[in-house]
Parts: sequence; structure tokens; C-alpha cells
Amino acid sequence: MAAGQPGGLDGSILRCRIAYLSMEIAIQPEMHTYAGGLGVLAGDTARTAADLDLPMVFLTLASHEGYLRQEIDDAGQQIDHPDPWTLADWATPLDAAVAVRIEGRPVWVRPWVHVLAGPGGHKVPILLLDTRLQVNDPADQMITDRLYGGDETMRLKQEMVLGIGGERLLAALGFAIETFHLNEGHAALLAAERLRRYPAGSVVQSSDCLRHDVEQVRSECVFTTHTPVEAGHDRFRYDTSMRLLGNFMELYELQLLAGTENLNMTRLALSLSGFVNGVARAHGATARRMFPGYRIRDITNGIHAGTWAHPAMARLFDEVAPGWRHAPEELVNADQLSDGRIWKAHQEAKAELIAYAAEKTGVLLRADLPLVGYARRMTGYKRLELIFSDLQRLRMIARDQPFQLVMAGKAHPRDTAGKELIRSLHENMRMLSPDLPAAFLGGYDMEVAKRFVSGADVWLNTPLPPLEASGTSGMKAALNGGLNLSVLDGWWAEAWVEGVTGWAITGDDPAGHADALYEKLSRTVLPLYFDNRERWIWMMKEALSKIGSRFNSQQMMRRYASEAYLR
Repeated sequence: MAAGQPGGLDGSILRCRIAYLSMEIAIQPEMHTYAGGLGVLAGDTARTAADLDLPMVFLTLASHEGYLRQEIDDAGQQIDHPDPWTLADWATPLDAAVAVRIEGRPVWVRPWVHVLAGPGGHKVPILLLDTRLQVNDPADQMITDRLYGGDETMRLKQEMVLGIGGERLLAALGFAIETFHLNEGHAALLAAERLRRYPAGSVVQSSDCLRHDVEQVRSECVFTTHTPVEAGHDRFRYDTSMRLLGNFMELYELQLLAGTENLNMTRLALSLSGFVNGVARAHGATARRMFPGYRIRDITNGIHAGTWAHPAMARLFDEVAPGWRHAPEELVNADQLSDGRIWKAHQEAKAELIAYAAEKTGVLLRADLPLVGYARRMTGYKRLELIFSDLQRLRMIARDQPFQLVMAGKAHPRDTAGKELIRSLHENMRMLSPDLPAAFLGGYDMEVAKRFVSGADVWLNTPLPPLEASGTSGMKAALNGGLNLSVLDGWWAEAWVEGVTGWAITGDDPAGHADALYEKLSRTVLPLYFDNRERWIWMMKEALSKIGSRFNSQQMMRRYASEAYLR
């Protein structure tokens, strides 16, 4: 790094004008700074910023102990372990630190930087915020240890470090940020910290003064909300909040902005952001119903095609769409691929998934039978158990038209219902054996996900509508020739063309979705695979060209740049 620049960052990096804050970012598989889809999206966003030469800097927590290393015991129970990694192997410490006052004492926050370089040499810095410093109280050193770890108090401390500490570090390092993008409400306190920087219009109960200050901050802040599940929005009791925040802001000020009953981080971000969006058309409509009175747009999530395409597929793309990594819209030409070559490439990826499942679980799957993949966070509204609603019916389907099932997903360490779901899935798999070969791959992470989405023939998704925000795993499967079989919610409501890009599990009454799933699987999906391979491969190409060319992070970021960042 060039000498003489603030914080040890070189001048080209300091020209960043957009800051993107996320509690988790999936940067590299070896960097355990993510838990699931929110972090993977943030990582794809950073990789796309590097591809498109966007002047962005990203901030997240160091998360020394990771989120969760999942072990599955012989009874199908999830066993939780820390997932430590070595920060110094992947990032460089910067010569700067700022203090965030928590419970009346200063907590020092130091940034480390990991730099992503795009194909054209554009550098995107990712700052990892670290409180594991000797100067801090031992309890405060642990704030940036475990992602989403601890109780309500620890979570608020983490959000203070990300929002307040992140804003102060950007200033201390010499960044002249014009737009702050809050990826979920975890970083909402950044907007409150920005409000404190405008003393000429300090917040009082006068609506005129409040409007003046809020508009100042709103012109700088973009907020993306991801969760349509009410319980998923962070709320903190005001007695806890004021004890931790101290004199950061008066109670009545926070109540005006974040709600009277508790400190609602989503409400705070909504109040202080000039551009707010959901992450799919359907989710935008859901968010507008949840939060009336706010203007909420929608920008559908996308995936970083260069990251998620299997190498065998990527080689084919290079022939028919040479610029696809920078401009995935060129993948519209993927329907020109020959049937034999696209089938062969997909079978190569499928063989790798089958071999991995055998290595990890001992379950022997077959390359000549359709493979259904399903991997999500293990929580109730995702309804991963839906396919097991009628075991006898499922057994009969599998006996008549053999297929295989591969599943994965983690439950939060404190989610006892999610852990029970994992145990129940294993029990159902055992009960259906040997009629339905099934494997559950523990330790689901970015690397395992790549195997899943590239090797599955069918990608299953059965969330309870309208509780799916977007979902991106199905996009990754389609990029690799997989066909989606999904409830019409989230992104799939936009991408679905029945019998072309995949199939929908339909029905106004969610109670009927299991029956609809069995009908579609037994009467449409499996017969097509066995009886009309030519049509199946045609659908693979249609899904790839129509979904891969549209649902990608390049298109997503071009929309953010034109609609949100350049307001």
C-alpha cells in the first residue's frame, strides 16, 4: 500500500464514494464472515462492484469465530461448533482506530482491509471491524467474535460497532462518502450517527427541525430490507438500548424515529433513508403492506455469474457469450448450445455432487436418476419438511419413477425448532430408504453450495407465501442448467414460465401445496425426465438463457447505481 495516505490505504481506494454496510459478507469460503443468503448476496455485490468499476467500499464485522460449524450426529441432531479463521491470513490491519462508547466506556474499533480486484484492475476494499484489542475490556473484545452470537445485549453491541463504528472509521480513514447503503437494519445506527453530524438542525420535537435534519440524512442513505417475517426485524428494549447507547441520542429522539415501544432497527432505517427497496417485486409489495406510509421500491436480487457457474458450464459460455462475466445479459445466447454439450457439462457437475455426497454421508446416488436439491436456512416458514408431508405417497412416487434427494441447511444455535426440523428430516429420510435415496450434507457453506446448485437436476423451493424475500439459490441452479420447481414467491414469481424455465407449485391455500408438489413431481417433472430427454434439455437451455441473462448481480447493481446511488 502506498505510504502517506490516511490509514495506510492507497489513493485509488480512497476515491470510493459509496459505502455498503452489512453484518455479514461472504468474501471467500475461508473467511467465515457470513451465515447465509444475506452474506452471499453482499459478497456477490462486492464482486460485481469490482467487475463494474463502481467506487464502493464495504464494511462488515471481523467475526473471528465465524457463525457456526455444523456437525450432524448419528441421530440427525445438529451440533454447534465455533468456526474460527485467522484474520491476518486474509486481511491487513490499518493504522487507525475509533472509539464507540458502549455502557459508558470507550470500545475501540480497528479496521482490517481485504481488497478485491476486478478483471480490469479496479480495487474494492472490504473493511472488517475488529474489537479484539488489548486496550478494550475483555468483554468488549468479544463483540466481533461470533457472528449473530450472544443475547440481545451482544447483538446491539455488534450493531453499534457496525453502524456507529463503521461511520466513524470511514471518516477517520479519509473516505469522502456520499451514499451509505444499509444492507438490512443491522447498520441502522449509522444513519442516526449521520444525524448527529448536523448540529445546525439538531433533532427536537419541532417537526420543522426534525424534517430538516432527516432530509439531510435521507439524501445520503439507501436501505435494503430483506425480511418479510415480522420476527426477523431487530428490536431492542429501550431500557437495554439506553443503557448501552448512553447519551448517544435522547430517548424521545429515538422514539420519534424508531418507534415508541422499542428500538426497531428497521423503522429507524426506514425513517432515515431516502431510498428504500425490497429485493423482489413480490417482496416490495409485501414490504409496502408491512410498512404503510413509506415509499418502498423493489430491486430484485441477482447472482454473480462468474462465481456460481460450474467450470464446465463456464467453458461453454465462453464460446457462445464471450463477454458473459462482465455482461451476463449475453447469456441469452446460451440457448444456442448443442444438447449434447450442455447435458455433458451438467452431468460433470452432477457427478461431482454425487461423489461429494458419498464421501460425506456414505449415501450412494446414481447419475442416471434425477437429483432434486433443496438447501435453505432451517427455519419454519421455509417449509423444508413439505416434501415429507405424506411419506406413503412420496414412497409410491419414488417406486414408480425413481428419483433422489439431497438436502442441506443450518439452524441458528438458539433455534430449537430449526434443530428439531433437521432431526425430523433425517428421520423421514431413514423411513423412506431405500425407496428414496436421500443425503443431508452437513456444514453447508459457500463451497458446498457451489456443488449443490451446479449438480442438482431440479431445484426445489417451498416457502410459505408471502414470506420469501427473494431467494437466489434457484438462480444459481438455473445458471447451471437446473430446473426450478418452486412456490410462486420471491424472485421465482418473476422468472417462472411454466414448462419453459421450470414449474410452479400453485394454489391459493398453502395447505394444498404438498398435494400440488406431489402432483407436479409425479405427473410432469419426473415423466419429462424419463420420457422426453430432448424436451428436458430444451428447458435447461431456456432456463439458462432467460434466467442467467436477467437475474444477475450486474443487472442488480446497474439498477442500484442509476436509481439509488445517483439520486
